[in-house]
Amino acid sequence: MSLTNMQYNEIIRSYNKKDLENKRKQNERIDEVYHKVPRIGQINDEISSLSLETTKKLLLIKEDVSSYMEDFHTRLHELKEEKARLLKENGFAPDYLDMHYTCPDCRDTGYIGNVKCHCFKKAEIELLYDQSNLKEILSLQNFNSFNIHLFDDTEVDSVTGKTSKENMAGVVSICHRFTDNFKSDSAKYKNLLFFGRTGVGKSFLTHCIAKELIEHAFSVIYLSAIQFFSILSRAEFDKTDTDAKSKYLNIMECDLLIIDDLGTELSTSFTNSAFFNVINERLLKKKSVVISTNLNFPELMERYSERLTSRLTSEYTFLKIYGHDLRHPN
Repeated sequence: MSLTNMQYNEIIRSYNKKDLENKRKQNERIDEVYHKVPRIGQINDEISSLSLETTKKLLLIKEDVSSYMEDFHTRLHELKEEKARLLKENGFAPDYLDMHYTCPDCRDTGYIGNVKCHCFKKAEIELLYDQSNLKEILSLQNFNSFNIHLFDDTEVDSVTGKTSKENMAGVVSICHRFTDNFKSDSAKYKNLLFFGRTGVGKSFLTHCIAKELIEHAFSVIYLSAIQFFSILSRAEFDKTDTDAKSKYLNIMECDLLIIDDLGTELSTSFTNSAFFNVINERLLKKKSVVISTNLNFPELMERYSERLTSRLTSEYTFLKIYGHDLRHPN
C-alpha cells in the first residue's frame, strides 16, 4: 500500500512547516543568548572564521598539513569550551542554541535513511483516520469491542438453519479473513456486501474492517450512500467544485471504499450510471469495496441496473445478517 501523491505531499508539507517553525524558535533562542551574553555571538563568529581560514590554507599549501589541523582543533576546542562555560554560567542548557527537532530520530525529515520514520507512519495513520470520516466512532466500534453475545442464540432461521449468533460468528470470521488477506497481500482483493434490516450490526462490521485496515496504514474512505452520491454529483456537474473533485479522486484511488446504507439515496439515471462507473473502475484497478444495505437481493435488482447487479453478484461476497434490532432491543 502507498499513499496517494496528494496524501504523501500533505504529510511532507507538515514536515516542512515543522522545520520552519523549529528554525524560527532556534533563531529566537540565538537572539536571546546573544543579547544577554554578546561574547557567545563573538565566539560563533570566530568559529566560522577559523573554519573558513583553515579551509583556505589547506587548499593553498602543499606541504604536510598536520600541524595546521592540530592548531585548528586546539583552537576550536578552546572556543567550544568557552561557549559551553558561558551558557552554563548564564543559566542556559548546553543545547539551547541547537535546533530542537520535533522528532530527534529523523530530524523532522520523516525518514531514517531510506526507511519511513515511526513519526511518518504515525502521521500516515492520523491522516488516514481524518480522511476516512470515522475518527471518533472507530474508537468505540471495532473488533475489540464487538460482542457476539448480543446476538440471539435461540431462534433458528428457517433458510440458513442457524441462529443469528451462529450466523454472525461466521460473518465475523469472513471479515477477519478479509482484513488478514488485505494486510498480507493486497493483490488478494475482495469485495463484501452486507445486507439485512436496520440495526442488526452491518455498519458496526464495516467500522471494524475500517479500523483494522487504517491501523495498518491502508487508506479507507467511508461514506454514507447520500454523501457518496452527493460527491459524484458535485464532481460531475459543478466544474468549479475542487473539493468534490479531490474527494472523487480519493474515492477512486483509496485502498478500500466503504459505502454505508446503499439504497437511502434518491435513485436517478445519473446515480445508477455513476455508481456503476465507480464499481467497475475499482474492479479494473483491483481495489476493494465494502457495501452495507437494508435492501435484499430482489430489491437491489429492481432499484439498480442489470449490469450493475451483475457486477455485484459476480464480484462481491454477499453476507446476510439477521436478528433482533440491536439499537432498540425488546
